Amino acid sequence: MIGDRDSAARAEGPALRAFGRFVAAMTGAAMALAAAALLTSLALIGWAVVMRYGFNAAPVWVDEVVGFALVAVVMMAAAQALRRGEHIGVDLLVDRLPAGRRRWIRAWGALASAAIAIVLIRNGWDTAMLAKMLGLVTEGWLEWPTWLLMLLMPIGGILLLLASIEALWRALAGLPPAHAAAHALPHRQPHASNPAGPEAR
Repeated sequence: MIGDRDSAARAEGPALRAFGRFVAAMTGAAMALAAAALLTSLALIGWAVVMRYGFNAAPVWVDEVVGFALVAVVMMAAAQALRRGEHIGVDLLVDRLPAGRRRWIRAWGALASAAIAIVLIRNGWDTAMLAKMLGLVTEGWLEWPTWLLMLLMPIGGILLLLASIEALWRALAGLPPAHAAAHALPHRQPHASNPAGPEAR
């Protein structure tokens, strides 16, 4: 078993291994930002509820901030969810296919994800630049520049594209997905026990 893991690690190659580490670092940092945004949203919602029902002084800007934060959560976390295999997928038939066919289905899924990422990057960037040119701001109390919030789409698209490229690369190389490979890393063998037994006290 350890030999199989070692051979899989060698088949991964230095280029794919380096690219995978880069993608893991980028998507991990984005996931940390998404988690921070989610925790901030929960704290703001709790504080707004206390202020509304306890002091009859609800902050009017909390709903806006939470709405923007949820967009950031989705855009920042999508790529890491793809790497971890946590997106919703129907795999009832896929799991019954031979390994060779599953490989090409994974490649097709990675290409579809890359296409969506490219749409997010292109349309998100164009929309953000148009909003910047027109000087648009958000409706409500905050009136933040809309283009800054729209930049979340191309940023999330870039992260998703990187994760999709890694998934496609692994599929074409006949390697398991990143989340499956992470569980198959070789572990250090336990030290053999001393045949002579413990030393006498």
